[in-house]
Amino acid sequence: MGPSSCRKTSSGLPLILYYGDVFVLFGPFLPGMEQSIEQTTEILLCLSPAEVANLKEGINFVRNKSTGKDYILYKSKSHLRACKNMCKHQGGLFIKDIEDLDGRSVRCTKHNWKLDMSTMKYINPPGSFCQDELVVEKNEENGLLFLELNPPNPWDSEPRSPEDLAFGEVQITYLTHACMDLKLGDKRMVFDPWLIGPAFARGWWLLHEPPSDWLERLYQADLIYISHMHSDHLSYPTLKKVAGRRPDIPIYVGNTERPVFWNLKRSGVQLTNINIVPFGIWQQVDKNLRFMILMDGVHPEMDTCIIVEYKGHKILNTVDCTRPNGGRLPMKVDLMMSDFAGGASGFPMTFSGGKFTEEWKAQFIKTERKKLLNYKARLVKDLQPRIYCPFAGYFVESHPSDKYIKETNIKNDPNELNNLIKKNSDVLTWTPRPGATLDLGRMLKDPTDRKGIIEPPEGTKIYKDSWDFGPYLRILNAAVGDEIFRHSCWIKEYFTWAGFKDYNLVVRMIETDEDFSPFPGGYDYLVDFLDLSFPKERPSREHPYEEIRSRVDVIRHVVKHGLLWDDLYIGFQTRLQRDPDVYHHLFWNHFQIKLPLTPPNWKSFLMYCG
Repeated sequence: MGPSSCRKTSSGLPLILYYGDVFVLFGPFLPGMEQSIEQTTEILLCLSPAEVANLKEGINFVRNKSTGKDYILYKSKSHLRACKNMCKHQGGLFIKDIEDLDGRSVRCTKHNWKLDMSTMKYINPPGSFCQDELVVEKNEENGLLFLELNPPNPWDSEPRSPEDLAFGEVQITYLTHACMDLKLGDKRMVFDPWLIGPAFARGWWLLHEPPSDWLERLYQADLIYISHMHSDHLSYPTLKKVAGRRPDIPIYVGNTERPVFWNLKRSGVQLTNINIVPFGIWQQVDKNLRFMILMDGVHPEMDTCIIVEYKGHKILNTVDCTRPNGGRLPMKVDLMMSDFAGGASGFPMTFSGGKFTEEWKAQFIKTERKKLLNYKARLVKDLQPRIYCPFAGYFVESHPSDKYIKETNIKNDPNELNNLIKKNSDVLTWTPRPGATLDLGRMLKDPTDRKGIIEPPEGTKIYKDSWDFGPYLRILNAAVGDEIFRHSCWIKEYFTWAGFKDYNLVVRMIETDEDFSPFPGGYDYLVDFLDLSFPKERPSREHPYEEIRSRVDVIRHVVKHGLLWDDLYIGFQTRLQRDPDVYHHLFWNHFQIKLPLTPPNWKSFLMYCG
């Protein structure tokens, strides 16, 4: 459902296709845009699993034998970094630096320039360049792909010089989480509206109380950008409210491998104007306003970010991207926004056994949050935006059953990040509160202008202290007694539909109550993914093993509707043990991203079982 590529007709007109019951416009291809080149990813090198196993810690020189091109891969315990074996100075070849005692740097054979592969910065001469990185991605066979985005800096096409902004001409108002309302001249643009209900089944709830006029603001939007399909960005409860009055509101998403609105038809939300645009091409809204959607280097099949430009002034929103645009981003934009908080994962709070003691988890979380803060601060320092705003991290695990997660899943403080940025750079920072508005024209002219940022009126409720759990839990609970689950053969039907097999992993699935104790009358079964069988006991061969306990209402809702397992994992609705302690990337990547676009045919299943 939904094509995987974007193209124009021979006449140059937009290509309009069906997307479920909705017309989808690929484009828009507007006058003056025909010279733009859609951004694509090119595979430069593929390493087999055997070659990956032979990689050593530190620096590895590798070659594509078919093209003769050389590359360098730096391997550490925490990450992989890769680049072409070509000095940025004058294209010389790098060799091992015999003076390097730490095993991190390489030396150019032309002029003895030195590159620190662990940072991708040149150390001789100091303060010169940063090396252009390649994207390193695992493939289905546990090999590695070296990818290059082309063109690397698409925003440089058709450059425009910044014009003076009148006061009030560009205003950015924070609503909640990752949702911003942008006034850009006489146009209004909204990012990622999640303003009611939960995300990830029942695991995430809004931390902030949205401004009272949030729905009216959405009604007035000229366009809505939705960065990706996660439910804290694509919120069907929110969009249902909007569609009640404006089903034809223009919504823009990137042309990701898995369509953002893959579940639109089954959501019941009536939206009729979804626009899927190619990556790296300016989308002209009017003579002053344009925007460009970029892909993520680590999750190009799902995540996107956006550059909005008004009268030559750029606003960069990297959202949740791990390495937006493969790490290459425009410098000195007027406003940059990014996530900051961490905690958007079931790891390690939902894990137990082995090393996963409470002390280990607390130390891991503390260390990882600090790493994230330092990374964001370095990124801001390198990109030098005029103003930086941390957002897209304001959620809370507020349901009483998730008290343990709420207490252990410590998140970063935006003020702490902003203070760290101020110590290391001259970048202005803004910690947003619901309803607060930043006037870009005022802030660029005089950052000390008291009217540059208008805070919500005194006494405004900032944090939510109650959530309407009932309607959303009833939707989940409706699946528990569904007729499907009266027949144990649903297990084979579901996992056959899921299509993951030929992988040496045995998983025990246990349906549980709220406290992760076995659900009375619930299912407890094994799945052997090597041959997709369902044995009564674990097989005698050597095999990795995982035990996944899932709250019965969520797992059955996910199974019935053919949903991705993010609701289970990111939503903290599981408890996991694994032996050995190994992350099975292919398994989780399949169930979180690659499940079929259409749900299991339960109607046919029930006819057969009957």
